[in-house]
Amino acid sequence: MAKKTTKTEPAAPKEKAPKAVKAAKPKTPAAEKATKAVKPKATTVTKASKTVKTEKLLKPVVEPLKAVESYSRFTDFDISLFQSGKHYKLYEKLGSHVIEYKGVVGTYFAVWAPNAQFVAVMGGFNGWNRGSHALYNRWDTSGIWEGFIPHIGHGEAYKYFIKSSSGEELEKADPFALRWEEPPRTASIVADTYYEWKDKEWMAKRKEHNALNAPYSVYEVHFGSWARNPESPDEFYTYEQMADKLVPYVKDMGFTHIEFMPIMEHPYYPSWGYQVSGYFAASSRYGTPQQLMLLIERFHQEGIGVILDWVPSHFPGDAHSLYRFDGTHLYEHEDLRKGFHPDWKSYIFNYGRNEIRAFLISNALFWLDRYHADGLRVDAVASMLYLDYSRNQGEWEPNIYGGNENLEAIAFLKEFNEACYNHFPDTQTIAEESTSFTGVSKPVYLGGLGFGMKWMMGWMHDTINYFGEDPINRKYHHNEITFSLIYAFTENFMLPLSHDEVVYGKGSMLRKMPGDEWQQFANLRLLYSFMFTHPGTKLLFMGAEFAQGTEWNYQHSLDWHVMEYPNHQGMAATVKALNHLYKSEPALYEKGFDHDGFEWIDGGNADDSILVYARKGNDPKNDVVIVLNMTPVVRHDFRIGVTAEGKWKEIFNSDDKAYWGTGVDNGKAIQTEAVNWHGRDNSIKITIPPLAGVVFKRS
Repeated sequence: MAKKTTKTEPAAPKEKAPKAVKAAKPKTPAAEKATKAVKPKATTVTKASKTVKTEKLLKPVVEPLKAVESYSRFTDFDISLFQSGKHYKLYEKLGSHVIEYKGVVGTYFAVWAPNAQFVAVMGGFNGWNRGSHALYNRWDTSGIWEGFIPHIGHGEAYKYFIKSSSGEELEKADPFALRWEEPPRTASIVADTYYEWKDKEWMAKRKEHNALNAPYSVYEVHFGSWARNPESPDEFYTYEQMADKLVPYVKDMGFTHIEFMPIMEHPYYPSWGYQVSGYFAASSRYGTPQQLMLLIERFHQEGIGVILDWVPSHFPGDAHSLYRFDGTHLYEHEDLRKGFHPDWKSYIFNYGRNEIRAFLISNALFWLDRYHADGLRVDAVASMLYLDYSRNQGEWEPNIYGGNENLEAIAFLKEFNEACYNHFPDTQTIAEESTSFTGVSKPVYLGGLGFGMKWMMGWMHDTINYFGEDPINRKYHHNEITFSLIYAFTENFMLPLSHDEVVYGKGSMLRKMPGDEWQQFANLRLLYSFMFTHPGTKLLFMGAEFAQGTEWNYQHSLDWHVMEYPNHQGMAATVKALNHLYKSEPALYEKGFDHDGFEWIDGGNADDSILVYARKGNDPKNDVVIVLNMTPVVRHDFRIGVTAEGKWKEIFNSDDKAYWGTGVDNGKAIQTEAVNWHGRDNSIKITIPPLAGVVFKRS
């Protein structure tokens, strides 16, 4: 049993050390570490915001340092910010940091465990001894334990041994660790996030790419199953290997952004990353922090933004992780009616505690800061907003006003969004929120939650249901496909066809479509045509772009072999063309969140199951007219009203033979006639191909 500490020592005053040192890992035996100094070949010293490389040869230590030296990186101001929940860069203070102290390179450790009576660092350097390297409890009321251990460098595996106030003994990984062992091992690893970025051009201009009036087409990816080495299908590609495969593919397909399902460290791979244990660590399954940075940099160099899924809604109850971290409900809410998630059997953060808000907001800013992420997609926002989410009567307690809203979580989300946009105004936050909660994507100063965008879950649900109907019955469900336009401009909506729609027996996007093989492919091309011409930004899950026939399996690579066949090649060509259309036609994105950017021409033709509408940008010359035929019947000499006189040319047709369609088209530009139709002075006669979307623009 570890020896109980009876005295705490204050941190050594006025001792200054560089904030971080990138040092070679000592190779001396553990017994020699107490007397020998490390002589790194090169060090990287970070001072303030500027990073420089220095060559340094350390002088021998005349007097050996103690096993743990009293040292602190915290100022009184840091502590006051932390305790008030306003310290948004805790990753610069808490965790493990390689520094030079009194001429010796070692590691400073700091951990928050206010209800502990003893905290020590254990690892390979001391034979995982629980008591030999005890940290010092700060003299203030912060609950932070800290200390400097000489001769520990990068790559050292460690945990905290914590003896709680009740006497319970725990071994915990570091909540602020920048790297973890590869699961199923659970120790933290001393590491840094030093990287010489080469994406200045992107960072200088990304405001233009992330603007709400810019095209925003997202490719959603689960890192471990996008592709694997055919020769070793059970092995993951590394971040660096994916840079050579995924980056050129996303660029070729025309997506503007890629979104990674959570790549933060998680112990249980089948959770897809949504049960996070290491909030500040990129998953070691796929490589090092610097390799992930290289991947993000490569995307930026090709003009592609990177969005990371972020999970502040819940965390797993693994013994080594955040749950009961110091023997008490430290990170999770003590009242399990607020602190336990019945669906996921996980634990919910205590959003009312200042230090927890600082932890979460620091984590969000960490990924925007250190990894140059261009946005955060926040998972399971609906579960955070409501106290009765997935709970029966009696399993939840109303708020102080008698309502079911989680006021603490709402306040946290507002603070999170304000912090993100204050510190990184050229990024975006995106909410996965499935309810009718008001103002999710409205600014906080206008009473909203402050997100940049919100997933349009209603559109996804209604659209998939509609396209699942046999075309002969679609006239009876016409309102399902038009309903989204009633509320399309109440939020800044993103249209998602996400991973959630192709798992748990729901089938792939292709197999949701009715009919024979040709009709299934035609229907899916038509659905994508509707998606890319509908107001709002876009998100498409991997595999859907080439019409994978089987539903997604996280344990295997996507079915890339189907790309040998012309029908799947045609689907990929369709998505590629739609991305190009979306990015090249300002009418499809300039007013994507504004009712002035959309106009029904004919939304009521249920009998023919045909939709006709216009999309508008800042310049009327860029108006486009979209015609969708939801049946396999070809319509000849079909008259539609248009927004202006002139020649209208077909600029996209999902029935093109290049897309594995039948090739029914409108070859030449069509001159308008002064025939009033659909309430407009000018109209044209067109041919509408079967189960197809056609886009016209004045030539």
